Amino acid sequence: MNKLTITVTGGTGYIASWIVSDLLREGHRVRITVRDKSNKEKYQHLLDIENKTDGSLDIYEADLLALGSFDKAIAGAEYVMHTASPFFLDDGGDAQKNLVDPAVKGTQNVLDSVHRSGTVKRVVLTSSVAAIYGDSRELKEQGISALDETMWNQSSSLSRNAYSYSKTEAEKAAWEIVKKQDQWELVTINPGFVLGPSLTKRIDSTSISTLLRILRGEIKSGAPDLGFVFSDVRDISRGHILAAFTPEAKGRYIIAHESGNLLTLAKIIEASKPGQYKVPRGLVPKWLLWLLAPSLGFSRQFVRDNVGFSVSVDNSKSLRDLKMEYTPLEKTVMDQVEQLKKDQLI
Repeated sequence: MNKLTITVTGGTGYIASWIVSDLLREGHRVRITVRDKSNKEKYQHLLDIENKTDGSLDIYEADLLALGSFDKAIAGAEYVMHTASPFFLDDGGDAQKNLVDPAVKGTQNVLDSVHRSGTVKRVVLTSSVAAIYGDSRELKEQGISALDETMWNQSSSLSRNAYSYSKTEAEKAAWEIVKKQDQWELVTINPGFVLGPSLTKRIDSTSISTLLRILRGEIKSGAPDLGFVFSDVRDISRGHILAAFTPEAKGRYIIAHESGNLLTLAKIIEASKPGQYKVPRGLVPKWLLWLLAPSLGFSRQFVRDNVGFSVSVDNSKSLRDLKMEYTPLEKTVMDQVEQLKKDQLI
């Protein structure tokens, strides 16, 4: 493949770090944006990877809410992968300010820079299955057996699953913008619950912190019966790159494979490392979760509409268009356990 210039926003994140690593290994010219360029510790792992590959890495400072701040990082690039977006479930009491504005206005800001560049051919936006559905209960009530790319989350709002609402509104904003021009194309990647080894020791990802809670015995008395579709972080990276460089790629792509709940993960760990970790052996009754919900940081509405319901995914579009090959969940989980152990986080 020819060397290309690719900008990855939020380049030090859990998913973005793998994208940058894979692009560098393919020999591309990679630019990343960070909020504070002076904080070299945040991106040192990527500089280390650059030194071992044929690719090149340049660091730019940008802020999702600072208009025009992505211009320099994007000018002259041929592809942009927009991964930067807040990912936390606690909105700090102001979902609009802390979740929705950075996601939506940040996406608009990045795409404005893309349009001004005149060089970008395609943007790959990191969305989520959160933009595809809101509560698991609604899937059962509508008789939906599996998520697919034609579906949109229509039930989340500022006061109900605000994170899911932010991802939905950000992706909708991106599709509205792309419809008004013909200069560049948009493809979105919609992962599920992200697992797999991290390239850093950061644990501020909700996905990573959840697995740490399981391994550290923090939910050994029982796991909530929350249904997820799982995505290997390395598969997500591969999905982004295939979506960028596959000419026929179009629209949205769910990048997820297997489904289950937190007990599914616990059973994988116990089967591979019997007795080594105090993982949960059973599920917490829904009535007890409903009762304790406010003290656990959940709303009772969330428990009512999501606990006890399973969710699955139809990833046939990614298999057909992108020729995706998925990592088995057992390998995803145990590779991450080994990474956490190696980094002395468990």
